[in-house]
Amino acid sequence: MQIDRLFQIVYILLEKKKITAKELSEKFEISQRTIYRDIDILSQCGIPIYTAKGRKGGISLLEGFVLNKSVMTQQEQDQIWTALQSLPRGGEEDTKKILKKYSSFFQKSNENWIQVDFSKWGKQKAVLFDMLKKAIFHKNVISFFYYNSRGEKTFRTAEPYQLWFKQNNWYVKAYCREKEDFRIFKVSRMKCVNITEDIFERAEQQQIENCSNDAMDMVTVVLEIKKSMAYRVYDEFEEKQIACKKNGDFLVTMKYIENQWLYGYILSWGAYAFVREPDHIRKKIEKELKNMINKYKI
Repeated sequence: MQIDRLFQIVYILLEKKKITAKELSEKFEISQRTIYRDIDILSQCGIPIYTAKGRKGGISLLEGFVLNKSVMTQQEQDQIWTALQSLPRGGEEDTKKILKKYSSFFQKSNENWIQVDFSKWGKQKAVLFDMLKKAIFHKNVISFFYYNSRGEKTFRTAEPYQLWFKQNNWYVKAYCREKEDFRIFKVSRMKCVNITEDIFERAEQQQIENCSNDAMDMVTVVLEIKKSMAYRVYDEFEEKQIACKKNGDFLVTMKYIENQWLYGYILSWGAYAFVREPDHIRKKIEKELKNMINKYKI
């Protein structure tokens, strides 16, 4: 799997001063082109990885940044540790061992402060993301106004523990002092966020995992997709979500947050997909299509 390979590449570069794309491709039995794509992904995550052409060229990490930890500032250590955790993790035992090794190297005890993928935040949210990250690292209580799914506005103070990316949306797992319980807050609904000087004690990870899911309305959708869309089906879904019909078409089962993004995603398949279930989603898509047709009527 790619995640295992990405971690192993970083591990190899931490152990070796330099290695070539050819050596890596032979080790992992993949093409050099795939290796360079992996390098691009690691670079986008903030890993200080570099390539040099020529006979003495190769792939390496910035020497002073990694090989000599004593010259690294705390900010630099946090940066590379954050980047390592930003890689998508599949929960494999080998991955956990590697992350534990890095935890010891950087003297970090909290190895699960963030769950993200490679989607970009966008400039307008970069400041907010950085603010929430600092609050989590430094254990600062945050205050903000929050709009729930019914549009009701309330003032909250919360202890943030984890940033979480799920189905094209960002969330914060936190202990809400007003509700006296763990909650998941959708970042796009958080307004006027402020970091207070109040410091909190970190809760147990199990408590974080059991926090309320009020911010997300999940729905299981079954799509019937034409066989001509096979390339997209296998690009966008896991094998366990896909079932093949006798005629070659696909039945795809997916669990998503029910919101406007989901409706738009289903519509992006055009005439190549049909909602088998649930019924209310099929009716919603039908309504969306009728509204679109009406807009184009002259």
